[in-house]
Amino acid sequence: MTTWQGWQHFATTDPPAPPQPGDPPRSTEERLAYHSAFVTIRTPAISQLATQVRTLMILGRHQQTTARPSLIVTGPAAAGKTTALLNVGRACHLAHTRKNPAPPGSAHAAAPVAYVLVPPGATAKTLITEFARYLGIPVTTRMTQTQITDAVCHTYTQAGVQLVLIDEIHRLNPRTTTGAQTADLLKDLTERLPATFVYAGINVTDTPLFTGTRGAQLAGRATLITCGPLPARHGTRHPFRDVITDIENALDLHQHKPGTLPRHTAYLHQRTAGRIGSLTRLIRQAAITAIHDGTERITKGALDTIRLDHLAEQHNRPTHNRQPPPTHQAKHP
Repeated sequence: MTTWQGWQHFATTDPPAPPQPGDPPRSTEERLAYHSAFVTIRTPAISQLATQVRTLMILGRHQQTTARPSLIVTGPAAAGKTTALLNVGRACHLAHTRKNPAPPGSAHAAAPVAYVLVPPGATAKTLITEFARYLGIPVTTRMTQTQITDAVCHTYTQAGVQLVLIDEIHRLNPRTTTGAQTADLLKDLTERLPATFVYAGINVTDTPLFTGTRGAQLAGRATLITCGPLPARHGTRHPFRDVITDIENALDLHQHKPGTLPRHTAYLHQRTAGRIGSLTRLIRQAAITAIHDGTERITKGALDTIRLDHLAEQHNRPTHNRQPPPTHQAKHP
């Protein structure tokens, strides 16, 4: 998805759909493929991000002199940051193409959304080269960073890019010389491109991105959206249980009884530490296992047999068998 062709295919391909009443039954292979791809569960972070992006794109639409307001999606690993980013990007792409269909016979469709990954050890030149690669802008080794930047700004403006999604932003370290130059490049792009920028990264507020003069500039322009683990309970609401219910309703298993998984909300929260990525992986793996072994349903016993990512397994390590350290009584003469 870090090229226009790949992004367009992602955005215009219908996402997986859960089974509907009256649909003919899917084959085993179709159901395995479905649980592998699976639906996108709309979490509170996705809803909040969608609202904020829509508002900020309108807010910055006619702003000319300074950088437009931006967004930063932050949170721990496996919290659903990239999923939220891609979901909102796809919605923006589809909304734009519905309102602005390409003229018949046009060979150049508009490119409303750009998706760029910050490369490891990014320098300003390697990052701007990623921007160029997305739209297929020719870059040679002899070109300077300034020349590539000028070509990117011209082409992105001509292509009508309105939303720039930058993932893995935590890889930038403005305390280093190369990191500072890369951060300055991003600031330059936000001022030259008529687009709203949305960044995503792991625990961004704990990184050097928010420190020093450059960090103050970013913090002064960016709204923070935390995509963290879901609490089991928030006031009178039960957001984690609601997500479990949505996942269960999307399953395609022949013998699974609705309501089974929400009854195990406390257990599932303990297993996954409230992380959406770990939760969906656990249930999808259990569904695939249930299809393979013919049980066609998910039970707590089946969930117990699934090995999860290391973060979730470390959080879920049982503590009841740990013996307290021995105490030594002082002996008195």
